[in-house]
Amino acid sequence: MEQIPSFRDLGISAEILQALEQKGYHYPTKIQAEAIPHLLAWRDVIAKAPTGTGKTFAFGIPMLEHIDATSTDLQGLVLAPTRELAIQICDELRVLASAKKGVRIAVVYGGQKIESQERSLQKKPQIVVATPGRLMDHYNRKNLRLDKIHSVVLDEADRMLDMGFFKDVTKILDRIKIVQPVKVAGVEHPKKHLDLFSATISEEVMTVSWMYQRDEVEITVKAEAQEKPDIDQFSMQVPPLEKTATTLQLIRTCGYEHVIIFCNTKVMCQRLSDDLRRAGLNADCIHGDINQSARERTMKTFRDGKLAILIATDVASRGIDVEDVDCVINFDIPDENEYYIHRIGRTGRARHKGVAWSILGNLADKIKLDEIAKFSHFQVKAMRFLDNGELAEAEKTKPVIRKKFR
Repeated sequence: MEQIPSFRDLGISAEILQALEQKGYHYPTKIQAEAIPHLLAWRDVIAKAPTGTGKTFAFGIPMLEHIDATSTDLQGLVLAPTRELAIQICDELRVLASAKKGVRIAVVYGGQKIESQERSLQKKPQIVVATPGRLMDHYNRKNLRLDKIHSVVLDEADRMLDMGFFKDVTKILDRIKIVQPVKVAGVEHPKKHLDLFSATISEEVMTVSWMYQRDEVEITVKAEAQEKPDIDQFSMQVPPLEKTATTLQLIRTCGYEHVIIFCNTKVMCQRLSDDLRRAGLNADCIHGDINQSARERTMKTFRDGKLAILIATDVASRGIDVEDVDCVINFDIPDENEYYIHRIGRTGRARHKGVAWSILGNLADKIKLDEIAKFSHFQVKAMRFLDNGELAEAEKTKPVIRKKFR
């Protein structure tokens, strides 16, 4: 049986160990155990690991270990595809940095007034977490310098490059110069390393790796059975006009107290939020038409447990880390297998049992869910409401000829 190392075994400083122990972290996840030693040795890393495996600490711990807290230079940079993920990464890094005196961390992203971000950059943070477009805005305004950065991380690199940030990312990397080399175990390394963390290794990710990484270490972490979130997955087929009533009945019948509901469109997201509030539920929504400050307030209310139901488009399916979500409901079935996986991954976290429901309004929904289940090797149990309001397994139906959905 493979022995699990502790964080102490990885050569982490006493200050960071103290921060980890205060949060109850004693043993690293697989990606942390494999990546941290290489990153501490200034190696370039390209890591493929599923969502929810602890990637932020995997790159955050070595970055903090390399920071000179007495310097006012910007030394570490984390690029993220969305403002939600950038905020989450910043929050997690601040938890780690709490025991390391003098380390300042700032986050910059689009959708927030640039003036308030300028003030935070004037405090000379050693680490900046940013979305690529807003980082370039600040660079062009001369609000920060990139020439003293030695640690760069692209988190969710596949999604970031797929969203059209390739040019911004390469412009940023072109402006980060190699600083003085460092010797590790007698081997000289450039004192700059670029690390790519991604759920999938796309062609764009490989291109960035080829252009900017040197002698990179490749790490692949599969979602092993014991590491997969413990999620019971169910579906319910109802007429399209009954989807809202069924969602309401599910929440009330099962007594769910902390729920995320996903819709495919902003219009449906807002409409469902209004309908559930009219029905007396404590619900609110986030989507692209809601300004950033309002979205942040809603997310904070949900994280703090003061909001029972969060309704969202896929803007929230990645980068939202709330450990006590007891149920995820797919009000609409996503078009992509990966979106389904990221959605349901919001529940069943921190070794807690999770539940995911999919509301099927037509045959096309059922076909899509069947394809997702087949592709992802999931077991999704079809359920129905009995006349007395109790839940029961749905009766088996004859198989239909299915088209392949991609």
